[in-house]
Amino acid sequence: MSAQPHVAVPPTAQEQQQTGPNPQQQLLQAAMGYVVSSAVYTATKLGIADLLADGPKPVAELAKQTQTHEDALYRMLRALACAGIFAEVEAGSRLFALTPPAEFLLSGREGSMREFLLFFPDPFHFHLYAEMLYSIKTGKPAVEHVHGMPVFELFADPKYKEESVVFNAAMTSFSAVVVPAVLEVYDFSGIGTLMDVAGGHGFVLTSILKKYPEMRGKLVDLEHVTKGARQRIAELKLTDRCEVVTGDFFQSVPEGADAIIMKHIIHDWDDEKALLILKNCRKALGKNGKLILLEAVISEDNEPHPGKFVDLEMLIFPGGRERTESEYRKLFEEAGFKMNRVVPNKSPLSVVEAVSQ
Repeated sequence: MSAQPHVAVPPTAQEQQQTGPNPQQQLLQAAMGYVVSSAVYTATKLGIADLLADGPKPVAELAKQTQTHEDALYRMLRALACAGIFAEVEAGSRLFALTPPAEFLLSGREGSMREFLLFFPDPFHFHLYAEMLYSIKTGKPAVEHVHGMPVFELFADPKYKEESVVFNAAMTSFSAVVVPAVLEVYDFSGIGTLMDVAGGHGFVLTSILKKYPEMRGKLVDLEHVTKGARQRIAELKLTDRCEVVTGDFFQSVPEGADAIIMKHIIHDWDDEKALLILKNCRKALGKNGKLILLEAVISEDNEPHPGKFVDLEMLIFPGGRERTESEYRKLFEEAGFKMNRVVPNKSPLSVVEAVSQ
């Protein structure tokens, strides 16, 4: 007797409630994600979290302090409360308080993500996502389609000085989330001189130098970035241990370090440009030098990972990509490195360690 063909029967509404989220609501929530992003940005720009730092406040007072429309502000905070960001103390009270996620919007708080959230959904950045179709059709960054130049050239242009400041502050803010988690699980001891290539304002390197007082540092970045790095290094009284060098990693990487570290740099570039950077690092290190990347290492299955969404950011913004472990291994081999290990931690980025051959 032949087997009867299997016919898929759609689950009933009751079965859907028992087995998982309503698929229509799930789709709607995903489609409206930009509404939440815009509200988070607006609340951050207005400094709502700081105004609630000492305790709950009525929306009327918040509106007065932020010079906003009271009812409009209430509606935005009510929506954010649905997402767990802020909370109305009692139903209909119009009295709002911080929640654990909202505490990370506080200025000066350890691990604060305020500066990052003033960048990621800001109007300059956010409107590029309206051009995602262009990137998907062409494989090219939307930023070049909209502004007529690559993003890092744009940030070097005095006309976009404000956007550059916001971007660098956001990267420092993100480093403040990543670096403590990395220092918990990865041992940097034994490195005499550590060079941070494209080290931005120096948060990563200075954090490591503070923990390892015998280590010396060297930070390399473009000229318009290094001013902020010199200032931070001086404020932390690390000038005698940390050198700042102006350079372009596509041209060359300075010699004189035992190890090179790069945070969220290789993901900015396609394979061809990433390979050029890595080969220049290989020349600078010589044999048996250590390469340490702090990057998202995404899985090849359907498991959730923030790096899979950041991958779209890389497509639209700088033109780079996130990579799997096997993709990093292949890239390293072509550049003259051998991957040693991938070390996960509490942050979204893993430590990817390799040695020059």
